[in-house]
Amino acid sequence: MDVGEALSRRRSCRSFLSRPIPDPVLEEVLSAFLRAPSAGNTWGQELLVLTGADVERYWAVTLPEGDRRTAFPWPGLLCAPVLVIPLVDPSAYLRRYGATDKAHAGLGDSLDAWPVPYWWVDVGASIMAVLVAAAAAELGSLLFGMFTHTASVLAEFGVPEDYQAAGVIALGYPSSDGNRASLSLKVPRPNLEMVLHHGQW
Repeated sequence: MDVGEALSRRRSCRSFLSRPIPDPVLEEVLSAFLRAPSAGNTWGQELLVLTGADVERYWAVTLPEGDRRTAFPWPGLLCAPVLVIPLVDPSAYLRRYGATDKAHAGLGDSLDAWPVPYWWVDVGASIMAVLVAAAAAELGSLLFGMFTHTASVLAEFGVPEDYQAAGVIALGYPSSDGNRASLSLKVPRPNLEMVLHHGQW
């Protein structure tokens, strides 16, 4: 499958089979995380990969057993055999841009000096690479946010305080059962002509 086909096949999957992903397939998909660009070759992103009992630990923190879980509109999401939490370390960018070859940029002293927080740009590119690699491996994937549960999840899994989470990627083989569409699908995708500005806005 070429890149264009993988991009066109990528869809948000909200219902998964509990079938495990073979280790070589999962490793291939996760390795795409390191194929995205990184400002200054900082590589300030890491992955927390949850499988087996650790997946249930995640849901126990964010969606405990009870009425909320019973009413959850996407129960098939809880079957995803792998949850991946992409993490960024903004302080790594200060260290990298404080180095001799980057100090002239003036970005090594403070995170406030960055007009664009490239740790989020970089991790976004890395996430997209994983999503496309998952599509190429014929896996379903979903990027979703932790929002108010972020601090609790990071504490549960012992993530150092310097790291910030960019969301969660669910991975697994898609199920045709209960894959209820998001209401966001009612918002139409723009066509290319709507977003292109050639030479002048």
